[in-house]
Amino acid sequence: MRLQGKTAIVTGAASGIGRAIAERFANEGAKVALADLNAEAAEAAVEGIRGAGGEAMAVAMDVADEGAVNAGVQRVLDAWGKVDILVSNAGIQIVKPVEQFSYAEWRQMIAIHLDGAFLLTKACLPSMYANRFGRVIYMGSVHSKLASPLKAPYVAAKHALLGLARVVAKEGGPKGVTANVICPGFVRTPLVERQIPDLARQYGLSEEEVARTVMLKDTVDGEFTTVDDIAEIAVLFAAWPNAALTGQSLIASHGWCME
Repeated sequence: MRLQGKTAIVTGAASGIGRAIAERFANEGAKVALADLNAEAAEAAVEGIRGAGGEAMAVAMDVADEGAVNAGVQRVLDAWGKVDILVSNAGIQIVKPVEQFSYAEWRQMIAIHLDGAFLLTKACLPSMYANRFGRVIYMGSVHSKLASPLKAPYVAAKHALLGLARVVAKEGGPKGVTANVICPGFVRTPLVERQIPDLARQYGLSEEEVARTVMLKDTVDGEFTTVDDIAEIAVLFAAWPNAALTGQSLIASHGWCME
């Protein structure tokens, strides 16, 4: 098992990509803290992991609240003594043109996607530095590389995660910490499912047309990326044995974005 003896925090872990990563980490031997605003759903996910023989805990956390982040990380430290792996995955989506975004909506999106990543990193790094080992993984997007209409704060935040990862990689490298970004294409999670009707209204298309002609039109095979695809990449970054792989971003998008 590639993560035996490691402890991990995964945010937004009650469903979708975060849950798949948490389950895969547990299968690979890690102790996993599933952090989510929805504590009840996180507990249900934890029970699933425990039922499969893994070790996990649920942590109620608003990633945009510094006090909640610090308390949640401290709970993991109190229980398991260290944090080896952080997966900053929590996110939401609001779809509308720039001029229709309220400032409050902009701030909410930036707070969850970018401020949350910063707060979690800041809270976890002291343990990683003390143990001379850490793997910081940010959930970016193809929108870390490309822009799409109607997603200004999301695209801005996902672009910014690349810069944050590169700084953490530079600062953390001498102390045994790597930082990388996963950049998925469209994954059919609850977050994406909620986007489809919004985009259908904005573009005047059917929901099926949105999936086919907006979301998947530039893929090589017309297929959604899966949560299992992304979980496998998370294990790759988490288990990588040295700093040869740091400050990088890995795109998994069925060819939608290539570099």
